[in-house]
Amino acid sequence: MKVVFFGTPWAALPALGSLVDAGHELVLVITQPDRPAGRGKEPTPSPVKTAALARKISVLQPEKIRTDPRILEALKAAAPDINVVVAYGQIIPRVIIDLPRFKSVNVHFSLLPKYRGAAPVQWAILNGEEKTGVTIFELNERMDEGDILSRVEVDIRPREKAYELEGRLSRIGADLLVKSLDGIASLPRLPQDHAQATTAPRLRKDQGRIDWTKESIAVDRLVRAFSPWPGAHTFYRGRRLVVREGIPLSVPEPTPRPGRIVEIRKEGPLIGCGGGGAYLAVRLQQENKREMAAADFLLGTKMEAGEDLG
Repeated sequence: MKVVFFGTPWAALPALGSLVDAGHELVLVITQPDRPAGRGKEPTPSPVKTAALARKISVLQPEKIRTDPRILEALKAAAPDINVVVAYGQIIPRVIIDLPRFKSVNVHFSLLPKYRGAAPVQWAILNGEEKTGVTIFELNERMDEGDILSRVEVDIRPREKAYELEGRLSRIGADLLVKSLDGIASLPRLPQDHAQATTAPRLRKDQGRIDWTKESIAVDRLVRAFSPWPGAHTFYRGRRLVVREGIPLSVPEPTPRPGRIVEIRKEGPLIGCGGGGAYLAVRLQQENKREMAAADFLLGTKMEAGEDLG
């Protein structure tokens, strides 16, 4: 089958690779423009662009796909049987969606209609979901509202971080995509129940600030959901401190003050939370510094019990 692939981040790579390995012909890849990255802010290609060029697949990078007439002309010339979309990052217009014989399908990392939007993995962890999954659905111009073709449910592991879960779902989704394309002509189209829909909007950096008045399990979910970006953070001595990993704990009486360092353990600082719990931070990253084990951080920082964070 001739495929045009729309995708941008590393989470789209398993699907791209699986399509090629399954014998599908990727006639064109469409991805986001190169963006500044790193300390030098040099223009950097997306992971999908890098992978496509390595496979000698043509790449286009429209700044705004809805207003770039060259994309539609290129798609007509490519004459795909289907468009496949995995975390592309732009709303695709109807004229492109409907162009191929089998139209367009999207690989989404949630059990639709739950968690429609740009950050379904992060919001599932943040909200304490025990299960999530992958949905293959037929694309339309509305955000993740198309008819469902297939889906797989998976458990969210107790200590799983967002990037770990997204990586696992991307591999599961790649397999499900190939199976779905094998039967694309006969798969039933299941309309979504819009009354059951929830949203998963793109994360903002300021949403990662830790509220120590919340219970330790909620603090832990924030840390895992915001890993690696934008990072769950607090403030220590006026400087931003990212908490990369930790363990929610209960502590003996008296109830600790939220945000106060209860004690300094060999693994890292134990920080009071709401509800009488505490959070043991085991990996930290100070502003403009590298991430490190909290035990190593403590060697260079005279953090003391009784100090307040936040």
